[in-house]
Amino acid sequence: MKPYSESCEQNQAPILEVLQEIIINQKHVLEIASGTGQHAVYFGRALPHLIWQTSELAQNHAGILAWLNESRLPNVLPPVIIDVNDDQWPIEIVDTVFNANTVHIISWTEVERMFAGIARVLNADGILCLYGPFNYEGKFTSESNARFDTWLKSRNKSSGVRDFEAINRLAEMYGFFLLRDVTMPSNNRTLVWQRAPKVLEAL
Repeated sequence: MKPYSESCEQNQAPILEVLQEIIINQKHVLEIASGTGQHAVYFGRALPHLIWQTSELAQNHAGILAWLNESRLPNVLPPVIIDVNDDQWPIEIVDTVFNANTVHIISWTEVERMFAGIARVLNADGILCLYGPFNYEGKFTSESNARFDTWLKSRNKSSGVRDFEAINRLAEMYGFFLLRDVTMPSNNRTLVWQRAPKVLEAL
């Protein structure tokens, strides 16, 4: 049986609207933490000019493959194993990285390691797109996000809704400059950065 996420079903159309505006000349997307695989199939079908590379921890591959095998999309690739803590990822250079609903689940140290990994695989002028809830100036944007943060911390005290400013500083450390900060339904945001060419050359 395929895994199913109601939140994926609800947020994929609004996210696609943003992707259709920013991923125009891109060719190869790495999705970090593909989850159920629903996003990969939905976006891969809607954006056939892209090669969409899925990734996840090994234990979640079967669910992703169930979605991929049913869809039979030639441009959506089987998942590779990516743990954000690893110093090397099984990926060569890509021009886009997409991630949804991860930075508030993992610890801040893991967020830092994820950005380090993204910096290793994203090419010059590459696009980074993150979707999820974020705080601004240390404040929640809604009561529901505050409750969500409490729930996250009850499960793992190292998790929690992240401050936009901290995430943006981390992105800037790796030479990414913010292109867009898009308001999304259900008190979420889509953050889009582009990488400066000179940073990749210096690494």
